[in-house]
Amino acid sequence: MSLCFSQGSVPLEPSYVVGHVASAPKEQNLSTLFNDGENSQVCFMWNLSGNTIPSLTHHFKFGLNWIRGLKNDFVRNILWTFEDIHMLVGSNMPIFGGGRYPAVSLRLRDNNKPINVLTGIDYWLDNLICNVPELVMCFHVNGIVQKYEMIKTEDIPNLENSNFSTKVIKDIAQNILSFLKSNCTKEGHTYWLFKASGSDIVKLYDLTTLCEETEDKYQNPFTMPVAILLYKVACNMMMKKNQNKKHYGTIRTLLLNCVKLLDKTRHPQKILRLLLFICSIVQRISVMNLLGAAKNTEQEASPCPKELKIYVQDKRQQMDRDRQMEYKGTMRSYCAFPVCHDTEERCRLVLSYVLEGLKSVDSSIKKDGDLPAADPNTPIPLKYEDESTSGSPECLEKQMALFLDKMGSFQKDKHSSQSGMIPGSWQYKMKLQLILKSSKAYYVLSDAAMSLQKYGRALRYIKLALQCHDTYCCLCTNMPAEVLLFLCQCLTLCGDIQLMLAQNANNRAAYLEEHNYQTKEDHEILHSLHRESSCQVFAWATDLSTDLECQLLVSCKCYEAANEILLFSNLKKQNPEQHTQVLKRMGNIRNEIGVFYMNQAAAVQTERVVSKSVSTAEQQLWKKSFSCFEEGIHNFESIDDATNSALLLCNTGRLMRICAQAHCAAGGDFKREFSPEEALYYNKAIDYYLRALRSLGKREMHPAVWDSVNWELSTTYFTMATLQQDYAPLSRKAQEQIEKEVSEAMMKSLKYCDIDTESARQPLCQYRAATIHHRLASMYHSCLRNQVGDEHLRKQHRVLAELHYSKAVKLFQLLKDAPCELLRVQLERVAFSEFQMASQNSSAGKLKTLSGALDILIKTQCAFQLIRKELLAECEQDVKSNDEKTPRGDSSSNLNKDEVIKLLSIFESRLSFLLLQSIKLLTSTKKKIRGSNEEEEVLKTNKQVYSLLLRATANKNVTLLARIEVILNLLEQLIQNNEADKTGIR
Repeated sequence: MSLCFSQGSVPLEPSYVVGHVASAPKEQNLSTLFNDGENSQVCFMWNLSGNTIPSLTHHFKFGLNWIRGLKNDFVRNILWTFEDIHMLVGSNMPIFGGGRYPAVSLRLRDNNKPINVLTGIDYWLDNLICNVPELVMCFHVNGIVQKYEMIKTEDIPNLENSNFSTKVIKDIAQNILSFLKSNCTKEGHTYWLFKASGSDIVKLYDLTTLCEETEDKYQNPFTMPVAILLYKVACNMMMKKNQNKKHYGTIRTLLLNCVKLLDKTRHPQKILRLLLFICSIVQRISVMNLLGAAKNTEQEASPCPKELKIYVQDKRQQMDRDRQMEYKGTMRSYCAFPVCHDTEERCRLVLSYVLEGLKSVDSSIKKDGDLPAADPNTPIPLKYEDESTSGSPECLEKQMALFLDKMGSFQKDKHSSQSGMIPGSWQYKMKLQLILKSSKAYYVLSDAAMSLQKYGRALRYIKLALQCHDTYCCLCTNMPAEVLLFLCQCLTLCGDIQLMLAQNANNRAAYLEEHNYQTKEDHEILHSLHRESSCQVFAWATDLSTDLECQLLVSCKCYEAANEILLFSNLKKQNPEQHTQVLKRMGNIRNEIGVFYMNQAAAVQTERVVSKSVSTAEQQLWKKSFSCFEEGIHNFESIDDATNSALLLCNTGRLMRICAQAHCAAGGDFKREFSPEEALYYNKAIDYYLRALRSLGKREMHPAVWDSVNWELSTTYFTMATLQQDYAPLSRKAQEQIEKEVSEAMMKSLKYCDIDTESARQPLCQYRAATIHHRLASMYHSCLRNQVGDEHLRKQHRVLAELHYSKAVKLFQLLKDAPCELLRVQLERVAFSEFQMASQNSSAGKLKTLSGALDILIKTQCAFQLIRKELLAECEQDVKSNDEKTPRGDSSSNLNKDEVIKLLSIFESRLSFLLLQSIKLLTSTKKKIRGSNEEEEVLKTNKQVYSLLLRATANKNVTLLARIEVILNLLEQLIQNNEADKTGIR
């Protein structure tokens, strides 16, 4: 019977613990009874009958040495008698002697550190067991010897700072040995006495009962018991629900040491189970979080064989770090290695274990024969493809159909291994699990690379993940639901990557380099996969194409494949969130493809000759774009995503507007009329925008989208009304009908043009509303000019023209960047007043109208001030550029000087005309009846301004800025005169 004493950090408390005994009180610090000292290791073997067992010394020494990580043999074996128990002790403590000192032990000690109680007990026990009478202490400082001190063994308990009672230690030892004598009663069994660091409990393990298998008589008898004990401890630690991540390193260390203990040739299945267990430990941190497969992973994380059913009752704290550092020289494989925190490093660790397992399985298959010979009746396919059609949509559809056919065949067909593995064999089962582990590891790597925007690397990893899954599909006879769900997630991620590659085409060279890189480990795993499958089922999804359209289509097909898997495997009801995410991605990618085709159609339209009709290719692009938008809308509506549905409806409306613009360009500008095709497509666009608003319901649901849809709808109404007004279809409709339709469209455009809400688009809305009022006023002005007879209708047009002119002026005055538009409206109002004056007969009425027209011109002062400000800014920029001798950059001003000059000339002529007519009317009135003083002042001012205006306009060499200054001075005089008149009247 053999016994091992050990102390460490690994919690060992299986159900085979015979019993336990409390050690000495904690305050006495006597835990070193089970320590092995600073530099010596001691092995105990004892026999109940009192006889020594030297034949087992070597075997037990090997078992204990493995546990402690030692490589050296014991220097001496000592028969030690304690009370009535005889023990065989193996020791490595160096003993020196000669002359007066036949036997002494030597200890090195830092002179600055006193000997504590624990160290004193170690020294005393070592000397006592080895029967050494004296201890030589060599004190040093930084390696330089200071002094030697000779201490008798019996004096060690009385040293300063190291006082302890030998009687207490002997009582504890006697108590423990009595406990062992009463519990270690089975002949031929090996027992392990263990005390965890920081614990007051010692535990006794019967190692022999852990292994019921008949081992080779030449094999170490301690190998299997210790390995199984470590394995069971790891299993039980993993089973605990409240397991902390900090213990994963301990579990992995136990399993790795177990793998080192087992013989690969004798226990390949057990080693593979251990490797799978280790993979689960490492993947537990990442794969469970990403895949949400907690139940599946928990089952895989505990691959305990039926013949090994031992569970740990509880866990203890890890070894104290200071103590661990003190014994670091003798604890090589004993300390726990922490599981790495970096995702890539963790996955690479999993792949290394998977590769080791795959090699083991493949090597075991090779023993039965090499790969099966090819069937002479089946032709070997050549791996080539036509580059001209490999990326076409038709080819992609065929590959997709083949993939779905194969996925559907798993419900009825059985698949066999190309390497000759027998379904149901241990190699078959293990390889399936290893392949699935590698696929999950590559998935996590791909997801991590995706988050880092390394899309080429992400595509390479997801390609490897899908190749692993392809091999799994070839081997698996019944596809589990969890695996199908994982395949759905892989295809979804692949679709995301392809979409991001399409949206970041500028870095295609860097992505291509990342995609083509392959590690040796990846190559070896692929080599093992190719023994079972060609790994080409998912090639359509993982190729890095240089064509943008192909990348978008591949992304869409990935999402469609994921959706089909969820549908035919009945996973839709079990995983509604996953199905929702897939449908949302399908809607998004179809929107992307629709926008792609729509932009292509717009580009073709700009390149087309104006007079040329719409081409067939252009119409095909419209159809493709419309089809994608319709499918995307259906996807979003199926998951009640109103916001995205509204956005796709808005894009469909934009497509209809592009179709209308194409028919507009096809007609040319010669005798151009607003065509029925344009009206048809604009009305379709309006219908889609209104559907988008109905989808949103109210602005509070999504204000940004709501405002965008309203703006697009307003723009559509405005464009259609403008085209009808500018290119009136007089050959098909009456003028009155056209004016009515234009008026209705303009008012609807105003309805959806929000000028009150403060936003970035508010100035645009104000400019749009001002332009609409200006156009309506111009239209009613034109109707009034052309209307003959119906006085009621003329009056209505006159009122509407005045109303819209006044609203247009108010809105343009709010804007600080539209002086020309404001000036143009005011000049039209002056023309409208002149038109009214022409139909007046009385001098008083004409004088009132002239006065109103002059007031309108005076109110243009703000427009001229804005024009002057922009001209001054340009002059300053020119001066600065000349001083610095640098070329003048593009001006940020939107001022059109040609238009300003044109409007200024009209303004000067109208002001001159109004002043002249005012002077004539005031003069004639003064001759007939004596005028008031105010009228005389007005006449005087008008003459003075008229004179100055004639002189200014006579000089043709004056700059634009000078002309603006003159106009502003004249307007200022008129303003002061009007204010004086108002004051006199009051």
